[in-house]
Formats: sequence, structure tokens, C-alpha cells
Amino acid sequence: MKRKSSFINGIIDGMPICLGYLSVAFAFGIFATESGLSVLETLFISMANVTSAGQLAAVPIITAGGSLAELCLCQIVINLRYALMSTSLSQKMDKSIRLLDKLIIAFVNTDEVFAVASGKRKNVKRSYMYGLILMPYLGWSVGTLTGALAGNILPTAIVSALGIAIYGMFVAIVVPEMKENTKTAWAVILAIVLSCAFEFLPLLNKVPDGFTVIICAVTASLIFALAFPIDLKEECENE
Repeated sequence: MKRKSSFINGIIDGMPICLGYLSVAFAFGIFATESGLSVLETLFISMANVTSAGQLAAVPIITAGGSLAELCLCQIVINLRYALMSTSLSQKMDKSIRLLDKLIIAFVNTDEVFAVASGKRKNVKRSYMYGLILMPYLGWSVGTLTGALAGNILPTAIVSALGIAIYGMFVAIVVPEMKENTKTAWAVILAIVLSCAFEFLPLLNKVPDGFTVIICAVTASLIFALAFPIDLKEECENE
């Protein structure tokens, strides 16, 4: 039997990610159009970013007419982890992957793509990485387009219900970690309290939403990072 090419293996490994992204991107498409963006604007955001959390945070800033500084700072805080993941993944790449290839791969280096590529025993090849990122990118783009179109067709009640799905995704990501680690739970609770303060307290409620996200996330993370630093040696032993 003829051995599959690295590109085909990448596509096969990327297919489950693609299917997972379809539903999340569908919810984002509905959320963005419901917030006031056009179908083309929504699709362009997904095709130019490929970051669920960043895009979700960006839509309210864009629709509210927020400043570019606010939007940029918000994206840097939310998406900083991708720079770290790309740096780590670069150590798994063989010599066939050059600078331009790295830039393209980094563009679609999502959490799931990073996990799959990093899990390979041997260094990954250029053709494999292109196959791996192709399917998630298509899934994210097609899912967004489908959701954006559905938002203009489906009844308002159904659109509103489906729009909640993207928030459910983030709850599903955070809650399991909160249940396993009480420090993480308290950090999340602190971020929620700070967010409520910026929503309801005088003066604080004048701060733009984008800066509110930045302040709450950075403050909660910094406090618990300093007060309860992670023991890397202990973490490795537990794994």
C-alpha cells in the first residue's frame, strides 16, 4: 500500500479541528451580524484573524466605535499566548520550513493546531503543517460565513438563542480548569468581580469595554501570579 504524503496526513489530522471550528465559528458569525456587522465584514474578520476569543472581544469595540489603541491593546493581551506557542512550535519544525512558511503557519497556529503538531514524535515537515492548518482555516471561515448568513435569515428568537452558544464555549473551557484548581477559580471570580465593578460603579462604568477586558484580565492574572506562583517542578511531577 502506498504511504500517505505528509500533506494528506496533515489534512487528516486537521479534519477534527475543522469540524470543531464549524460550530464555534457559526456562533461567532451570528453574534457579529447580530451586533451590527455585515456578512462580508464578519467573514473578513475571521479570515484575517482566526482567534475566537480575540474576535469575540473585538466585535463590541468595533461596533461601539472604539479607538484603534483600545482594539490593539485588547488583542495583544488576549492573543499573547499565540506568540509563546509559535516560539515553542518552531522548535518542532524541520529544515524544510523557512521564514515565510513560519509566518504563514503562525497565522493559523491556534491552540488545537499547536497541540496536534507538538504531539508529534518527530519534527514536522512543511507539507504536513500546510495540510494541518488548511482544514481549521477552512472550517473557521466556512463556519463564520454560514453563521453570518443564517443570522440574516433565521427568526430573531433563534438567532438570539444561537448567539449564546459562543459564550457557552468559553464557559466550557474555563469551568473544568476551575474545578481542578482552586487558585484558577479564585482568579476567575476576581476577574468577574472587577468586571461587575466596571459595569455598575460610577466613573468606572465610563471606561470603554475594550480597556475593561484588559484591566480585569491583567489585574486578576498578575495578582494570582504573584500571590500563588505555579511550581513548575511540581507540575511536571504531577504530569
